[in-house]
Amino acid sequence: MASVIMTVNGLNVHYKIINPRVEKTVVLLHGFTGSSATWDKVMSLMGDQVRIIAIDLNGHGYTDSPNNVEHYSIEKQIAVLHELFVQRGINIFTLVGYSMGGRIALAYALQYPETIEQLILESASPGLQTNEERTVRVKADNTLADRLEEEGIQAFVDHWENISLFESQKNLPLDIQEEIRAERLLQNERGLANSLRGVGTGQQKSYWDELTRFTKPVVLVTGELDKKFYQIAVDMKNLFQNCKHVVVPKAGHAIHVENPETFATIIEEQI
Repeated sequence: MASVIMTVNGLNVHYKIINPRVEKTVVLLHGFTGSSATWDKVMSLMGDQVRIIAIDLNGHGYTDSPNNVEHYSIEKQIAVLHELFVQRGINIFTLVGYSMGGRIALAYALQYPETIEQLILESASPGLQTNEERTVRVKADNTLADRLEEEGIQAFVDHWENISLFESQKNLPLDIQEEIRAERLLQNERGLANSLRGVGTGQQKSYWDELTRFTKPVVLVTGELDKKFYQIAVDMKNLFQNCKHVVVPKAGHAIHVENPETFATIIEEQI
C-alpha cells in the first residue's frame, strides 16, 4: 500500500493506493474525524483485481487543514476530488462514501455522473430537507467547532466517541476501539473545526429532490442497529432509479469498522 501526497488546487492532498496499475478503480471517502486509515482493513481484504484509492478529505488525516473555512465547502471538496482524478487519469470508478464522506460522494456523483460506475453510500444522507432544520444544525455545528478549539482534541474525542451514534462500537474488541480513538486523536483541531463549519450537514444543501435524476447503480449500506440512517436509506431508495439497500446485522453506524469483512464483500459484489 503506497502513501502519496499530491498538490491539488493549491492543497496538499494525501491518499493511499493499492494496485496502482489496475484500471478498475474504487475510491473510498471517510467520515468526520476519520482518514484514509479507517479503510486499511477493508483494503487488505479486497483482491488484487481492483485499484483502490482512499483519500484524506480536506482538514483530515495528512491532507492540509487551511485556516480559511471556504476551503471546506462541499463545492471546494468536490473540485479537489475531481482535479485529483483528472490528474491521475481516472475517468470512471466506483465511489464509496461513509457518513460525511457519503454526503460528499453523493454530491460528487450528482455533479459528475459520467464518472460513476457505481455509488456505494454507507450510513449517508442527502442532507436536511428544510431551511429550519439546516439553521438549527449550523448553530449546533458552530458551537461544537468552537468547543473543539477551546477544549482541544482530546476533550473533543472524549465527547465524540460517546455520542449515541457510536454506541455499538463499545462492543468491539478493545484493541479496535483503541485504533479508532488513536485515529481521531491524530486529527488537526483546526481541520475538524472548519469541517464542522464548512461541510457540516447544516451547511450542505438538500439533495433529496435530485436523487430521482441519478441513473447509475446505487447501493445503500446501513447497520441494523443504526435506526436513524436505516430510515434515511429506506426513504432514499424510494427516490433513486436504480438502487438496493443492504442492511448489515448487529452493526451500527460504521459498518466498515465493525464488520470489515462484510463491507469488503459488499463492495466486491458490486464491481
